Amino acid sequence: MKYKLLAASILATMSTSALSATYQLTELSTLDEAKHNYVKDVSENGHIIGLANGIYNLPIDVSYIDFADSLIERAYNQQKDYFELIDKQITFTLDDIENNNAAATNPDAHSFMLSFLTAQAANPEYQKLANIIGYNILNGEAQEQVLFDLASVDYDGLTRSVSNNYNAVAEDGTAVGWGSAPYEKTVFTPDGETEEETRFVRDFISRGIIVSPDGVTVPLVPEFDEYGGLSIASDIVKTNSGYTVVGQVSTGIPADRQENIDDTCDGEDQPISVCIEALHSSTAAHLFDTRAVKWSLDSNLNITNTELLGLGLTPEEDDDFAFISNAHAVNSNGIVVGSSDIRDHDRAATIRSLPVYYKDGKVVEILNQDDDWTGGKALAINANDVIVGYGIKVIDGANRFKFFYHDIASNSTVFPTDFFNSSASVGNDINDNGYIVGEGETDVFNVGSRRREGFLYKIGEDSITNLNDFLPCYEADGETRYKYVVSEAKVINNNNEIFGVATKTVEKTDSLGGIVRDINGKIEYESIVVPVKLSPINGEVESCTAPETDTYERQSASFPWYTLLLLPLVGLRRVLRN
Repeated sequence: MKYKLLAASILATMSTSALSATYQLTELSTLDEAKHNYVKDVSENGHIIGLANGIYNLPIDVSYIDFADSLIERAYNQQKDYFELIDKQITFTLDDIENNNAAATNPDAHSFMLSFLTAQAANPEYQKLANIIGYNILNGEAQEQVLFDLASVDYDGLTRSVSNNYNAVAEDGTAVGWGSAPYEKTVFTPDGETEEETRFVRDFISRGIIVSPDGVTVPLVPEFDEYGGLSIASDIVKTNSGYTVVGQVSTGIPADRQENIDDTCDGEDQPISVCIEALHSSTAAHLFDTRAVKWSLDSNLNITNTELLGLGLTPEEDDDFAFISNAHAVNSNGIVVGSSDIRDHDRAATIRSLPVYYKDGKVVEILNQDDDWTGGKALAINANDVIVGYGIKVIDGANRFKFFYHDIASNSTVFPTDFFNSSASVGNDINDNGYIVGEGETDVFNVGSRRREGFLYKIGEDSITNLNDFLPCYEADGETRYKYVVSEAKVINNNNEIFGVATKTVEKTDSLGGIVRDINGKIEYESIVVPVKLSPINGEVESCTAPETDTYERQSASFPWYTLLLLPLVGLRRVLRN
C-alpha cells in the first residue's frame, strides 16, 4: 500500500520578514487512497490517529445486478439527461458496466454506480459501501487501521462496507473507536416465493473496539447483544493498572420497539437482520436503550469491570420508549463527561439530550434550562476537572451551538464570546494549562451553510481568537495568498501545540483518483481537507487585508497573551464566571 510521506513543514513565518506569524503550520501525512483526511486525536506522547473519507476506487460488485431492471435503467437515463444539460457526452453504457468492467476503469461509470448505490442505501438488495476509514500516523507516515472489515469473497481487497469511527488514543498509543460489521452478500427466499433473491446483511450495527500499539484488536461486546446490540468506545486513558475506556452500550429494547420487532421481523419476507436494520434507521424513536459506560481493563486489555454510569432522569412506568445516555471523554481523575436524556424543567413529557458529567455514581446536569438551553454535549475534560463542550439554544430564529466551559470545583459555567452573536461554535478540547480549542462560524452574511474556522481561547479572556490570525498572509513569494485555512481545531496538548484540519485548493480528482478536466480540457480545482499541526513560535501577528471574496477579515494586530503559548503554563489561575 502506497502512502504519502510527511508533507513538507510549512513555516508560518519567515525569519527575515519584518512581519512574522505566531505559529508554524505543518501538514501531516495523509492516505493516498482518500481525498480528505482529518485528525481525530493526539496523545501527550505524540501518537496521532485520524479518519479519511472520499476513498478512491471503492469496489463495485456488478455480478448480482439485473441491468434490465427499471430501477437502474431509470437512473442511467437521468444521468444521460444531466450530461446533455451540461453539454457533456456520456462515455459508458449499462452494458459496459455489466460486461466490460467499466465501473473499475471509467470514472464516469464508477461515479454513476456510486451514486446509484448511495440512493439504494436503505434497499437490502444492493451492495453497501462505506466511505470512511481510520488511520494511524506511524514514523511520519499515515497507515490505515482496519477495525472490523474483512477480505471480500467477491472482489480483491476489503469489502469497504464497514462504517469506521476511530476516536481516541492513550499516551502509550493504545486507541479506541467503533465500527459496524462488514456486509455479507447472501441469498434469501421470501415466504411463498420459489426464487432466491440477493440480500446484503451484517451481524451488528455498531461495536466498540480497542486497538493495541502493535495492531491487536479487542472488540467491546455489550452484555445485551440481542440482534447484535450496540457499543461505542469514545475515549481512553492509561492508568496504573491498565486502561479506562468510556463510551456507550445497549442495555435493552424498549416495549414499543419490541412490539415493532414482534409485528414485522418474523423472517418471512426479509432476513431478521434486514428488518432490524430498517427499524434502527427509520423509526423516530431509538431501537435500543443505551447507557453511558466505563470499562476498566488490565494491561493485557482484559476487561476487569464494566460500570453503567446512569441516566439523567428516572423513567416512569408508562415510558415504553428508549432512553439514552452517552460518555464522550474521561480524565485522569476518572470523571466522565458526555450527554444524557433529561426531562424538560417545565414539561416533564419533553425529553432533551443535554451535557452532563458522571461522578461518584451521580449524573450531573451542566447547563441551566432556565436559560433556554435545549440540547448539547460535554466533549472533553482536563486534569483540573474543567469541562468543555457546547449547548444549543434558539438565536435569531434558528438553533445554534454555543461553546462553554464548566469548572466542577466551583460549579460555574461560562459561555465566552465567540465570532458573532449567531455564530455556531463548539469547544473540542482543553489542556491542563486552561487553553481551549474548537471551531466557529465566521461567515456573518450567509444564512445557510456557513464557513467554519478554528479558534483558540484562554480561560479568563473575553473572547476567542481565530487561529488563522496566527498564520501568515502570504506564501514565501510575498504575493500568493497563504494556501491553508484552519477550519477546525481538534486537540491541544500540554505543550500548547494544536492539531486540527485545514482546507487548501488542489487539482480536482474523480472517484478513481484521476485528474478532472472540464469539457474544454482544462484542469479543474477543488478544496480538500488535510490534517495539520500548529506549533507556537516567537513572532507578531500579521494584519492582513482580506481578498474581496473572503467573508472573514482579520481584526487583530497583536495579542499580548499569545507569547504564553510558547511554554506550558503551570498552575494557571482559572477565572470562571457564573
